[in-house]
Amino acid sequence: MSPTVHLGVVSPPIVYDYLDFRAFLRDWYAARSAADPSFSKRRFVRLAGRTSPGLFGDVVDGDRKIGPDTARAFAKAMSLPREEADFFESLVRFCQATDPVDRRNAWERILATRSFQSLRRIEGHSYAYLARWWIPVVRELAGRKDFDPDPAWIAAHIRPQITEAQAREALATLLELGMLMEDESGVPRPADAVLTTPHEVQSMAVHAYHKGMLGLAVESIDRFPAEERHLLGATLSVPLRLVGALKNELDAVQERLLALADGFDDAPEQVIQIELAMFPLSDRTEGA
Repeated sequence: MSPTVHLGVVSPPIVYDYLDFRAFLRDWYAARSAADPSFSKRRFVRLAGRTSPGLFGDVVDGDRKIGPDTARAFAKAMSLPREEADFFESLVRFCQATDPVDRRNAWERILATRSFQSLRRIEGHSYAYLARWWIPVVRELAGRKDFDPDPAWIAAHIRPQITEAQAREALATLLELGMLMEDESGVPRPADAVLTTPHEVQSMAVHAYHKGMLGLAVESIDRFPAEERHLLGATLSVPLRLVGALKNELDAVQERLLALADGFDDAPEQVIQIELAMFPLSDRTEGA
């Protein structure tokens, strides 16, 4: 997102349009210096109460991280109102977080911002589709002949059972994303739609999806009798150059399973989850 130009005047960017605080800083500076050619990066650093003359450039170029105090100082130097300053600080935490939990917490704070919700609501729903395991389940459940869009019915037919509020949220999310479309009788049914999630959060949403589903796989051992589940496991010792080939085999298995399910004309009767997982159980040989 770049600053908007109106009749030769560059308008400052809107922080809620950004998921990268560095891009916002870059565009904010472009708008500020266009309005006042004498404004410099050194002056910005002074306004932020910092002494390193190259700080702004190092931060924007990704060569230097900033802490919470400096993030607040930057927001003050840009004269951001309180809510925008809080959002900017959340962006800084989100972009710089190295721990997945910290990054997800920062993203949840971003999603909770009212102005962001109004401007970027569809992106929040795209994230929710993967990050909340029951939302894809509701979409698949809608393919059953007996599907009832009443949240109470949905909640009662999912295992483990969800709340009516979660069912209601899932329906709203799926309808807004176009993942469900009402048929001629007004009942929501699965639709062919492409899910778009910002690249800044896509991997995080996928991680949350797999963590949720793998957790349900663990619980399924006690929740369902053996005839309703099928778990396989193999502990192997392999050379590292075989790992790529094993991943390709897992991908091929998934494609065959999807083709098998798509090839049946029978009406859906139950929603299931299939997890194909491979992960290390030791460190590597020294020097590998």
